[in-house]
Amino acid sequence: MDLFLLCAFLPLVTVAWGQYGDYYYGPYNYGDNDEWVNVYRQGFNFQCPHGQVIVAIRSVFSKKEGSDRLWNYACMPAAQSLGEPTECWWEEINRAGTEWYQTCSNNGLVAGFQSQYFPSVLDREWQFYCCRYSRRCPYSCWLTTEYPGHYGEDMDMMMYTYDHYIRGATTTFSAVDRDRQWKFIVCRMTEYDCPFQNV
Repeated sequence: MDLFLLCAFLPLVTVAWGQYGDYYYGPYNYGDNDEWVNVYRQGFNFQCPHGQVIVAIRSVFSKKEGSDRLWNYACMPAAQSLGEPTECWWEEINRAGTEWYQTCSNNGLVAGFQSQYFPSVLDREWQFYCCRYSRRCPYSCWLTTEYPGHYGEDMDMMMYTYDHYIRGATTTFSAVDRDRQWKFIVCRMTEYDCPFQNV
């Protein structure tokens, strides 16, 4: 009887996997040989190729290198249902040494990061590079858990489902550890245009 059930349900599982298997991101390509986009105590500017968004973020911390981090990012094309980006821009600067919360304005999605290191506070200022896709709107937004889990730890944040996008982040800064913890704002996007400018 068990063999009969297996033979009956195996084709259904195969069909379901074929329909929904594409909705999970595969292994991330962080660029050539997984190199970092910055060196310690230096600024950097990272932008995904046109039509792609950030889907993974990796970072390592070094106390002896000015309590700074090395960073790397992975990009993937946005869903075809969103179409092409209609405009991209840099958001306002988030100052070093402070806590902050920011989402991309105008319903944008995060497609890059810019950062400058400040030795006076042993921290970085940040800007998001955001892209808007027609008049698509975010919905079902939520905050991820904290990355890294504890100050000073390595960080490896990945988006696992294809139709979820990073729209921003909230961060806390420890004056003792001179490090940041991030919670990323993740949303789904409508497949139709909507009238809202900001959500």
